[in-house]
Amino acid sequence: MLKSKIQSLERISSSSSVVFKILKSRNIATTTGSTSSSGVPKEKVDCVVIGAGVVGLAVARELTLKGREVLVLESASTFGTGISSRNSEVIHAGIYYPPNSLKAILCVRGREMLYKYCSEHNIPHNQIGKLIVATGSSEIPKLHNLMNNGIKNGVGGLVMMEGSEATRMEPELRCLKALLSPVSGIVDTHSLMLSLVGEAENHGATFSYNTTVIGGHIEENRLSLHISETKHLENWNGKFPLQPEMVLIPKLVVNSAGLSAPVLAKRFDGLRSAVIPPTYYARGCYFTLSNTTICPFKHLIYPIPEDGGLGVHVTLDLNGQVKFGPNVEWIDGIDDVSSFLNKFDYSVCTNRAKLFYPEIRKYYPNLKDGSLDPGYAGIRPKLSGPRQSPVDFVIQGFVKTYIWVPTC
Repeated sequence: MLKSKIQSLERISSSSSVVFKILKSRNIATTTGSTSSSGVPKEKVDCVVIGAGVVGLAVARELTLKGREVLVLESASTFGTGISSRNSEVIHAGIYYPPNSLKAILCVRGREMLYKYCSEHNIPHNQIGKLIVATGSSEIPKLHNLMNNGIKNGVGGLVMMEGSEATRMEPELRCLKALLSPVSGIVDTHSLMLSLVGEAENHGATFSYNTTVIGGHIEENRLSLHISETKHLENWNGKFPLQPEMVLIPKLVVNSAGLSAPVLAKRFDGLRSAVIPPTYYARGCYFTLSNTTICPFKHLIYPIPEDGGLGVHVTLDLNGQVKFGPNVEWIDGIDDVSSFLNKFDYSVCTNRAKLFYPEIRKYYPNLKDGSLDPGYAGIRPKLSGPRQSPVDFVIQGFVKTYIWVPTC
């Protein structure tokens, strides 16, 4: 289901960037424009949100509800084509994160708000619950630590159970112990984003797709954004510096550009490099279960977390399709323009399935050979790399123009 959504989003044919037409016709409030010494038009606006993924959309909606005039700039032809459409579509409970961390606080509160929002806006979702399983004796203390951590974070309803109890709930499951999280669930991410877009637009937000923020500079304690149409970046040969076609001067900027957010922050001239955290990329592949007419599980099934991720787990979508993943493959970043254009490698190699089978069979021993089909891949931006301790969320604000860089 999610793979088909990704493909459909990528096929959407959108008109070229409208930001230039928008500003010329003053469809959003601007001050009288001017021209820079290089002849590039300049406009002052209220709020600019960079990136139309689920974070940018939620921010845009919230700002419009507070009466702000919002312009959302997205380099792709539509919303949610990056991280937001390449994930497990899981609503997490808040079990894993250190107590009092932003991750713990925002996950628990965000989960409650998300269920409420989905219910009120008829967004498809299901609180199906999750089992975190220990398949070896050495993992049992880790499972107890997870339970204690979840309780400290305010996650309700956690139940530790013996493997036999878990097997009664899930006959295909094999484990020594399991931790039940009844408040975990799944959501249709495309429907969620579509709702956020609709609400933001209904309250006055303007969306400009095929529009890329390529950099910026700080002038008079305000951040000026350098804007280019995406089609011009696609033809860029790298021989000359990128040149903006327009400069926007917002009162408020939110950098929610996903994988390219830290890359873009480095291109804001005048922003101290020391405040930009290092970024690591963890690529993960998903495989789908084929040759089955009956779904083997009713709950999400998760192993004990691994370095850089939560392990190859079982995820169900709202159509009942079973997905396994993601694995963790640390990759290097790509050049700035390719990052803006989301030209990361999202291919799924069929041969990689041979690494999935032994991991899955630790808790699902009846998995048959040849039953895994390549699904899709996603990339997680992280602030900690291989064999490093996890780092909390970083949400930063600078000068009079605030820049938020939400990163895992």
